Amino acid sequence: MNALATTRLSSKGQIVIPEEIREQMGLHTGDRFVVLAEEGVVILKTISPPEQSEYYSLVKKTRRAVKSAGVTKTSVTAAIKKAREK
Repeated sequence: MNALATTRLSSKGQIVIPEEIREQMGLHTGDRFVVLAEEGVVILKTISPPEQSEYYSLVKKTRRAVKSAGVTKTSVTAAIKKAREK
């Protein structure tokens, strides 16, 4: 079942997600969202950090990609220095 409710934007740019919708979606204090705005529509999408096993898998995959691309500590340091000069 879809819930429909109205809310207002505060002077601080905050909105309150109505209780019925929070309960229906299982939202809790501290939950994080991605905010997308397009053509007069604002969409909130809940996000959550990856599971620890997924995180380690992503780190391994990234390390392999960096190594195969030939990236070294020296090249990263040089790129940072160059970017800071701009």
